Amino acid sequence: MIEFEIMQTTRFLYWGAQIGGWLAYGILIFLATYSDNPTKLNFELVISLSLFLMCGIVVTHIMRIIFIQLGLLDLKLAPLIPRIILFSIISATTMAFVNHFVSVFVEKDTTLSILSLRFLINILSLSVLIILWNAIYFTYHFFRKTIKQELEVFQIEASQNEIELKSLRSQINPHFLFNSLNSIRALIDIEPKSAKESVTKLSNLLRKSLVQGKNAYISVSEEIELVKNYLDLEKIRFEERINVFWNVDEAVLSKEIPPFIIHAQVENAIKHGISKLVAGGEIEINIRQENGNYIEILIKNTGKIELKNTDSLHLETGIGIENTIRRLDLQYKGKAKFKLFEDGNYVFCSIVIKS
Repeated sequence: MIEFEIMQTTRFLYWGAQIGGWLAYGILIFLATYSDNPTKLNFELVISLSLFLMCGIVVTHIMRIIFIQLGLLDLKLAPLIPRIILFSIISATTMAFVNHFVSVFVEKDTTLSILSLRFLINILSLSVLIILWNAIYFTYHFFRKTIKQELEVFQIEASQNEIELKSLRSQINPHFLFNSLNSIRALIDIEPKSAKESVTKLSNLLRKSLVQGKNAYISVSEEIELVKNYLDLEKIRFEERINVFWNVDEAVLSKEIPPFIIHAQVENAIKHGISKLVAGGEIEINIRQENGNYIEILIKNTGKIELKNTDSLHLETGIGIENTIRRLDLQYKGKAKFKLFEDGNYVFCSIVIKS
C-alpha cells in the first residue's frame, strides 16, 4: 500500500511538472510574440503553439520511457552525459521537423526550409531546451535515489542492531550458559586442561558475538571460527551424539558474509534436529564458490523440519529463518537466496550469495 501511494505521488508530480513546464514555456513564447509583434497573434498561431507543446510532452515522455528501458537512470554521470546529449539532439530534431510541418500546413508559412540556417538554429535551441529538461529530470531522480539509499542504509543498520540483540540473546541465554557451565564444571576434576580450554572458547564466543555482531559483514574465516567455538562447547554436552564434518573451499575464506548467517543455521540444526534425537546425529557444513561468482553455503543435519505453524518458516530460535531471509534481502537486494528443505532423514539449509 505504501509503495503504491509513493508511485501514485511520483506519477502525479511527474505529470504535473511535465504539463506545467511545457505550458509555462508556451506562455513565454506567447508573451514574447506579443511583445515583438501583437499582429502575429492569431488563431493559426495558437493552434501551432498548442501542437508544438503537445509534441514536446509526447517526445520527452517517450524519451523518458527509453531511458528507463535502457537502464540509463542507473548509470554514473560520466557515461550518462553523452547519452543525454545524443537523445536530446534526436528529440530536438524530431520536434523541429514536426514544428516545421505544422508551420507549413497550419500557418501556411512557405518561406521555411529544412535546409535553412533558421531550421538548424531551431534544432540547436530545442536541444538546449531538452537538455535542460533532462537535467531537471535526472537531478530529481538522483535526489530520490539518494534518499532511498539513505533509507535502505538506515533499515540495514536497524536490522543489524536487531540481529545483534537477537544473536546475543541466543548466545547469552540462561539455558545455553547453564548447559555450557555445567559441562565445563564436569570437566574440572576429570580433565582440567580441557575445562580451561572450554572456558576460553566460551569467553571467545561471547566476546566475538559482541564485537562481530556490530559489523555488517565479516569474513567467512571469522564466521567459521565463531561456529567452531560454538560447536566445541556443544560437543562437551552431546559427546558422541554429535558429529561435525567441514567441507570448505579455501577460495571463499576471505569472502565477506553477514555475521551469524552460518552460526544461526548450525544452531537451528542442533536445537531442532540433533537435540531431538536420542542417538544424536551429524552436521555437515559445506562452503564453496560456484563459477567464481557465487558463494554457496549448504548445511546438512540429521532431523526433521519443525515449524512454529504451518504457514511460517519461523523457528523458535534466537535469530530465526524469517530474520535471516530479511537480512539477505536487505543486504543483497535479491542477489542472495535462502532455501530450507528435507530429503530423507536430513534437513538441508542452502544459502547462495552472489559475490
